[in-house]
Amino acid sequence: MQVLGIDVGGSAIKGAVVDTATGYPVAEPIEVETPQPALPQTMIAAIAELVRSFRWRGPLGCGFPAVIDKGVVRTAANIDDDWVGIDLRDRLYGATGCACHVINDADAAGLAEMTFGAGRGRAGTVLVLTLGTGIGSALFYDGRLFPNLELGFMPFKGGPAEHYAAAAVRTRMKLSWSRWGGRLDEYLRQLERMFSPELIIIGGGVSRNHGNFFPYLQTRAELLPARLFNRAGIVGAARFAAGR
Repeated sequence: MQVLGIDVGGSAIKGAVVDTATGYPVAEPIEVETPQPALPQTMIAAIAELVRSFRWRGPLGCGFPAVIDKGVVRTAANIDDDWVGIDLRDRLYGATGCACHVINDADAAGLAEMTFGAGRGRAGTVLVLTLGTGIGSALFYDGRLFPNLELGFMPFKGGPAEHYAAAAVRTRMKLSWSRWGGRLDEYLRQLERMFSPELIIIGGGVSRNHGNFFPYLQTRAELLPARLFNRAGIVGAARFAAGR
């Protein structure tokens, strides 16, 4: 089955038609800039523009940076407050004419890793973290997703955890890999106390450089870099839509 997967991010909205049996895009992804400010009307128009660029009329999966409840946006931590209460599934259908299914963006990335990537075939408790501007999180038990966990916003060190340990913090504060790795290790230890995962998968663009910071992470859980990198959100959104 082929599904158009869309990954909505802070700087870009990316999409690709995905073979949901293999997890591979059938053509090169296309992206458009995320409008600023990220208001509902302008963002939905940008997503619709992306869909039209594929001349797509089939099913559509969308990973979106918010808590999603039956297609409705419930939080707005990194997007405009006007999003809260918007039925994104319904609005996307109206703008594109496509059957749409919406999932939290980190949950989409986690679903892709569990289906096609580092978590494939793994039972027990698996925690997938995406490290970038913020920290996305997805928790699985025996392959079953617990949606909308949003552990990047967990209170930690006097503020949201992502303000202390996200990959963007290393760049902004010009931290060495060892200093940032130490911060990340503190955060991971807290997550281990809470969830006792057997496997932690680290995703996001920084996972390509995992050799620079994995030596500073002293987790009890097995630690693996993600395999799908920047296509995880697209692939997971498509896979979610196919399953619906």
